[in-house]
Amino acid sequence: MSSEMLSAFTDTSNVERKQDVSESREERQKPCSNEVTEPVSKRQMKKLMKQKQWEEQRELRKQKRKEKRKRKKLERQGQLDSNSDGNERKRVRRHIAQSNLRLIIDCSFDNLMALKDIKKLHKQIQRCYAENRRALHPVQFYLTSHGGQLKKNMDENDRGWVNWKDIHIKPEHYSEFIKKEDLVYLTSDSPNVLKELDESKAYVIGGLVDHNHHKGFTYKQASDYGIDHAQLPLGHFVKMNSRKVLAVNHVFEIILEYLETRDWQEAFFTILPQRKGAVPTDQACEHSSHGKQSPGAEGRANSDSNEGVNSRLEPSSEHTEAKQDKEKSTES
Repeated sequence: MSSEMLSAFTDTSNVERKQDVSESREERQKPCSNEVTEPVSKRQMKKLMKQKQWEEQRELRKQKRKEKRKRKKLERQGQLDSNSDGNERKRVRRHIAQSNLRLIIDCSFDNLMALKDIKKLHKQIQRCYAENRRALHPVQFYLTSHGGQLKKNMDENDRGWVNWKDIHIKPEHYSEFIKKEDLVYLTSDSPNVLKELDESKAYVIGGLVDHNHHKGFTYKQASDYGIDHAQLPLGHFVKMNSRKVLAVNHVFEIILEYLETRDWQEAFFTILPQRKGAVPTDQACEHSSHGKQSPGAEGRANSDSNEGVNSRLEPSSEHTEAKQDKEKSTES
């Protein structure tokens, strides 16, 4: 009997102890009424509001994602239906007429460029490749002397280049597999001006981003190899604020545009960026003739304005003299 009472007593004491512990916990968790709550800043309020809105709109976002997935699925099905008739993409590609003209980017200047210039050249080559793929008259695109820093940079930053289509990437120099009489080096230092593009020729663009540090280098190299050289007829159609040296991709795109339009002026003004300040040569001549007449008129206007200034200044000098006479009389 005594053992039963003892066990009952211990049970009740354990229960009471548990209740005390839970009560003390609750009291600790309850915010004390005497304690002053810290004021919430505007930034915190905004964060709380955004979080609340985010939570509220969760279902809506989920619904939108579902709708987007359905829409894309329907679009893909629609494309498959249209292509099932005869491949719509192939029908569009039929209008493209491949040009026989060979366009080469000479990458043999690797040792003359810093890494940042190599990266710029890589981007320009990417642009050339993309534009040639989109062109109505794509050229036979060659990338020669491919290696060194350029290849390393392409391997690191653009591994997909190994899968490029409609391009011939060769480690050899272009002179090793193209006849010398077929080659024409495009350089702005050449005295020869290109009038027409001969599609039986192979035109070489120097893959050199040098910020004019190696002026005339490509022209000298073409002369040393005994290759024909020429410059685009830029000066005949365009007047520019900056120098006539163009980026690799600009030369490439101008040639693609000319093959489509057969109009040099249209090709130049379609491709040249606005920062070059390109103006048609006939307009530039008109502006220069107006500019010659305007200085005289400006001189006359300035002389008239000076006379007006002098006439305004004279009365003020008389006024100061009269003031000085008055002051002298008061002093006497």
